[in-house]
Amino acid sequence: MTKALTTIITIIVGVGAALIVYWILNKLAELLPERLEDRIKPYLYILPAFLGIVVYLVYPAVLTVINSFRGPISQNWVGFANFTTLFKSHDFQQTLINTLLWIIIVPAVTIVIGLTVATLSDRLRPGAEKLTKTIIFLPMAISLIGAATIWRFVYDAEPAGQNQIGLLNAVGQLFNKGPVDWLSTDNFHLNSLLLMVILLWSQVGFSMVLLSAAVKGVPVDTLEAARIDGANERQIFFRVIVPQIRGTIVTVFITVTITVMKIFDVVYVNTNGGFNTNVLGNQFYNEISTNLNYGAASAIVVILMIAVAPLMWYQVRHFKSEEAA
Repeated sequence: MTKALTTIITIIVGVGAALIVYWILNKLAELLPERLEDRIKPYLYILPAFLGIVVYLVYPAVLTVINSFRGPISQNWVGFANFTTLFKSHDFQQTLINTLLWIIIVPAVTIVIGLTVATLSDRLRPGAEKLTKTIIFLPMAISLIGAATIWRFVYDAEPAGQNQIGLLNAVGQLFNKGPVDWLSTDNFHLNSLLLMVILLWSQVGFSMVLLSAAVKGVPVDTLEAARIDGANERQIFFRVIVPQIRGTIVTVFITVTITVMKIFDVVYVNTNGGFNTNVLGNQFYNEISTNLNYGAASAIVVILMIAVAPLMWYQVRHFKSEEAA
């Protein structure tokens, strides 16, 4: 009850404060001459959002970059020592490799599965299509912490001879197969691949919704023209539909890639980076909370920002080209 009341009060106070702020800004704009008011008012309305970005995004980012050149407690300057120490560490090198595997596999597989489901579900009757898409989209409503917890019970392994509560090992027990500790099996990065399944389960619905809308937006005339020219369904899909929804595919790919690069919840809940499953997001958390090494943690964030920047630049450029087309 206390938490519910706190939430309600927070919402009321937050919305009320926002209304008061904009009311004051509007009154200040009305005090100006009419011609000046029309010019100034739009800037006054975006001022709170701009200040929020500066205070909660720009300032922390600049402070993080500065701290990446400082020692563990952010007092003395150490130059590039944090970066060199990280890149020379074998564990951090493995973390980079694991993160790279996530980046290579998850976005591509998300696109493939999402596009496949979107295309096949569009062939169903309207009722069946809505039900199918709703079921597949449901995992998007679950936080990654919740999804990771659910799948932790799927991969759970109890000692041999005990009842297996993990779904995979319970099925194996029916066939007299011994329990497998899935999350500690790092042969061919199997445990990392199993963790990727959790994020795929969560993101396929997002991919499906966007790609389904794009597929439905393909002009029917182009499809009929291709059929008249003798193209089969496979050729129509790859040579007519896919090229026309390329913009949506790129958008989904970049969005999922950015999500993958900062993945933390899934790894932390299931292995906390153990058994060679660590990724940059989890490494950052361990550095700042367990090791209390703010310099190394800041350096990891800077590495992530540098890696994400080209993707953001390409996405903005892509949006501009889409608008100009």
